[in-house]
Amino acid sequence: MAENSAIEWTDHTFNPWEGCQKVGPGCDHCYAETRNARFGGGTAPNWGPGAPRRRTSHANWRKPLQWQADAAAFHAEHGRRQRVFCASLADVFDNAVNGAWRVDLASLILATPDLDWLLLTKRIGNAAGMLRDMFGRDVPANLWLGATIVNQDEADRDIPKLLATGGPRIRFLSMEPLLGPVDLTQVRDGYVDALRGIEGGGTSTLRMVNEVDWVIVGGESGPGARPMHPDWLIGLRDQCEAAGTPFLFKQWGEHLPVHVDKVTHSGIEFRRIGKKAAGRRLHGVQHDGVPA
Repeated sequence: MAENSAIEWTDHTFNPWEGCQKVGPGCDHCYAETRNARFGGGTAPNWGPGAPRRRTSHANWRKPLQWQADAAAFHAEHGRRQRVFCASLADVFDNAVNGAWRVDLASLILATPDLDWLLLTKRIGNAAGMLRDMFGRDVPANLWLGATIVNQDEADRDIPKLLATGGPRIRFLSMEPLLGPVDLTQVRDGYVDALRGIEGGGTSTLRMVNEVDWVIVGGESGPGARPMHPDWLIGLRDQCEAAGTPFLFKQWGEHLPVHVDKVTHSGIEFRRIGKKAAGRRLHGVQHDGVPA
């Protein structure tokens, strides 16, 4: 699925800058921090509170312009628009990033209207204000906004913020690494059904303007990876199928569940066989749902 990126749900990955800091349990084994340390001689110079973020090169910033130039040929070959994940080695809505860099990124997004820009964040509470600083009142139609959600606590806290952020045409969840069961139809103590755009309580029900348009699920990879219970994955797949929400299963991660009889109370053993060997099929099916 990915043309210039190894990530299954995008075609290109663009990092306008590099650096971040850990903000939740999904960050415990951050591959981007490890990579930053590797190229930093054993320390991560752009990671953590107070660390400077590093803007990437002019040559890197020109790449999306080439993807834009190739957009017609890509669409003719694949029958769809190119997707650009921004950013895998940073967070666009990081408070530590120079606001002028975000304005420059906004100009690049506006200059590439035939690319769909997927801005994924762990700081969804910052998104509404920072998008206004970037674009004013009119967020462009080619911007998709995503929130990383790894457990029910994060779903209850952050999904309402995602749905309340005005402007983006597509709102999506990246549930990787999935660290526990999540019911997207019972967010914030059942007050929000995020997949159907319904908010309400008691005898009154109010249909919201926004809903989650896409759900991506994946297990953890790399050193220290935690297993993903298949029941968590199956539950999300079933919720999405019931609501008609596109569902993409990215990977099992390092561990593949093996159904046995005497290992645990649930009859499941996890074997660490590596991300590539574990694959991305659920019950023999590959789920590649994407919003139309």
